[in-house]
Amino acid sequence: MRINRYLAGQIVTAMLFIVVSMTCVIWLSQSLRFVDLIVNRGLPIPSFIYLTLMLMPTWLSIVLPVAAFAATLFVYNKMTNDREMVVLSAAGMSPIRLATPALMVAVATTALAYLMTLYLVPMSYRGFKELQFQIRHNFDHLVLREGEFRSIGDGLTVYVRAREDQGQLAGIVVHDQRNRKRTVTLVAERGALVTTPEGPRVVMANGSRQERDADTGRVNVLYFDRYTIDLGAMREEVQRTFRDQNELFIDDLLYPTERITDPKNFDEYVAEGHQRLTSPLLALTLTTIGLAILLSGEFSRRGQTARIVAAIVLAGTAEAMGLGSKYLAVRYPALIPVMWLAVIGPFLIALLTMTRRRLRRRGPAPVTA
Repeated sequence: MRINRYLAGQIVTAMLFIVVSMTCVIWLSQSLRFVDLIVNRGLPIPSFIYLTLMLMPTWLSIVLPVAAFAATLFVYNKMTNDREMVVLSAAGMSPIRLATPALMVAVATTALAYLMTLYLVPMSYRGFKELQFQIRHNFDHLVLREGEFRSIGDGLTVYVRAREDQGQLAGIVVHDQRNRKRTVTLVAERGALVTTPEGPRVVMANGSRQERDADTGRVNVLYFDRYTIDLGAMREEVQRTFRDQNELFIDDLLYPTERITDPKNFDEYVAEGHQRLTSPLLALTLTTIGLAILLSGEFSRRGQTARIVAAIVLAGTAEAMGLGSKYLAVRYPALIPVMWLAVIGPFLIALLTMTRRRLRRRGPAPVTA
C-alpha cells in the first residue's frame, strides 16, 4: 500500500537524521575521555578514531529505541498538523492501520537492536577493551615521552630528554625505588627501550649508577659503558585478569560460572543478560506509546502540544521503568519477570488503546435554544 510506504519512508528518513545527530553528540562527549591517550601516550589520531568507533554498537543500542520514538512522533505530528491524518481517518483508516507503518519500522529497529545487544556490542566492546589495554600498557608510548618524568608501576620513574628518529633515546634518567633499602639512580647519555620475551628492558650506554644504602646513608657510584635495567617484574601487573560484563555474550551472562566472575556477582550478571533481551523491545514499546497518544481521541485545530508532552513523559517513564527494574532484579532475583513486564506491559496497554478508539475531528459545539 502506497500510504504505508510513504509513512515508513518518512519515519526512516527522520530516524536516520536523529540517529546520526545523537550518535555524533555522544561520540564527541565520550571521546573526551580518551584524549589522555593522545596527550600522554602519543596515540595516533587514526588509532584514536578506531578506538572510539569500537564503542559505536554500544551507543547505537541505546540510541535506536529513542530515535524510533522521536521519528514517529515528529512524522505523525507533522502529518496531523497538515491535516493528512484527518483525511486518512475520514477515508476509513483506523488508528491501528495508520500506525502500521510506524510499527513495521519499530519491529525492524527492534531486530537491529537485538543484533547490537546480542552480538555486536560484546564483540566490539571486547575489541575496544583489548586495544585500550594494549595502549595503556604499551611501554613504547609510556616511557618514551620526551621531557617528562613517567612513573611505571610502584617505585620506578623514567625520564627521557629526547627521542631520535631510529628509536634511540638521549638523556636517560631512571630512578629505581622498588627495593626500599637500596635506592638506585641511573643516568646515561644514550639508550633504548627493548622488548624481550622476559619483559621490557632499558639498555643504556655511557652513564653512571648511584646506589644509596638506606641504613648507612652511603652512596656508591659506578660508571659504565653499557648497562641494562630489567622491567620484567611488571609483567604480572599488566595482565588482564577479568572481562567486563559488556564483553560477555548472552550465554555467559544468563549462566555465569566461577570461571567468569565471583559467585556473589551471579545475580548481577543474570540481570544484565535479561537487560540485553528486554532493552531492544523498548523500540517497539516507545513507538507504540507515541502512536497511542497521537492517534487516539479527537483532533483539535489548536495543535497537539499537550499530547506530545504526554507522550514524552509516558515514554520516559517506560524507559525509566525498564532501567530501574534491572537494579531491583540485581537485589531480588525473583523480580526478573518485572523487567519483562516493565517493557511489554506499556506496549500491550498502548496497543489496546489504539484498537479501541478512532481518530475523530472535533465538530462545532451544538447550538442550544
